[in-house]
Amino acid sequence: MKTTYTYKEQNYSNLYELSEVLGKDGIFIPLSISEEALKDLGVTVITEEESLESTKEHKILTLKIQRDAAEVEPIEYDGHLYDYDSKARDRISAAIIALELQGEGATIEWTTADNDDAVVTAQDLRMIIASVAARSNKLHTAYRAAKAQVEAASTAEEVEAVIMNN
Repeated sequence: MKTTYTYKEQNYSNLYELSEVLGKDGIFIPLSISEEALKDLGVTVITEEESLESTKEHKILTLKIQRDAAEVEPIEYDGHLYDYDSKARDRISAAIIALELQGEGATIEWTTADNDDAVVTAQDLRMIIASVAARSNKLHTAYRAAKAQVEAASTAEEVEAVIMNN
């Protein structure tokens, strides 16, 4: 559902924007105000069904956000969880270089996402990256399948029922 509020011949797409304008006129409203109370203030409220295309676009965006969030969640490797946000990726890359420069068998103590200490080698860190790559591939495959379901849906209910299976 899409609601449009019209006040003094101006349209507002949400109640917050409308409350800001009404506030400038000295009218303060709670965001939980009823439609009847708004009408008493001279506000026209129009509620319409969101188009199927708009519903699909919103769902696809939601699926992308879910995929992107899952891509940076901690990853399990060798019984520990490792962070994999942008800062962690930079640290892992730097540690791999440092360990390689120290020679074969070099180790470093690493604080894991679950706040344990793990001793890792450059190969361990590469395996963490490989685990992330495998997870990322699964996430992107699941996203593409869900997106295809959304695009094939013929009703808003079908669109909303789509979930990303990763």
